Amino acid sequence: MTKRSDLQPTTPTVQVIERMFNLLEVLSSREDPVSLKDIAEKTGLHPSTAHRILNDLTIGRFVDRPEAGSYRLGMRLLELGNLVKARLSVRDAALGPMRELHKLIQQPVNLSVRQGDEIVYVERAYSERSGMQVVRAIGGRAPLHLTSVGKLFLAADESPKVRAYATRTGLLGNTRNSLTQLAMLERELQQCRQVGMARDNEELEMGVRCMAAGIYDDQNKLVAGLSISAPADRIDENWVPKLRTTAADISAALGCPAPGPSPGYR
Repeated sequence: MTKRSDLQPTTPTVQVIERMFNLLEVLSSREDPVSLKDIAEKTGLHPSTAHRILNDLTIGRFVDRPEAGSYRLGMRLLELGNLVKARLSVRDAALGPMRELHKLIQQPVNLSVRQGDEIVYVERAYSERSGMQVVRAIGGRAPLHLTSVGKLFLAADESPKVRAYATRTGLLGNTRNSLTQLAMLERELQQCRQVGMARDNEELEMGVRCMAAGIYDDQNKLVAGLSISAPADRIDENWVPKLRTTAADISAALGCPAPGPSPGYR
């Protein structure tokens, strides 16, 4: 049984801290400087109280005062935000959710990133019980157009970049299912954009199918892909919502401001 003392408070226990948070929230809602009068009205604070706290925040550079009687968020918040962002790691954010997803589906879950014209496997949640041999180890590479995660990255590109990729690589295939014609690849990428995920139908290796969802950072930029690999005859469409949810959770941990990308990509 949880003790009352073990519960975390949901609001600040120090009144001045709560007031400070409220002041910062008001400033964050406006791009232009906000007058002291407006700030006091929106927070319900007496103007003298708001003025006193804002002055203290100005000393710490959490708030700027571009002119007398108006305030905006300060550069110190940007500096701290950049520190937090620099410490965020896609792998660190993904590892726990990947393991949870693997427990649910009992198939390999892969984290991959783009490097040039290839994807690189940077992490994997896997166990022998899946009954599937892992061919590409962590650090392994594969062409973008032959993998589900690679298709996510190509789908996020404009058409000229996709055509340039096709020219550079020649769209070489690995299996009889590989998409080796630009028109076929473009149709596949359009489908990826419409549904917000991608698939590999035994295109990299026969007997293995994959499905992938994108992972996005705080700028809604595609930075990685989360994929499920399974024997071709075991792929299960019931995994799709679990995959989407896990990718969205990882994106949220990286600061993505929305639950996940829209089907048309951002």
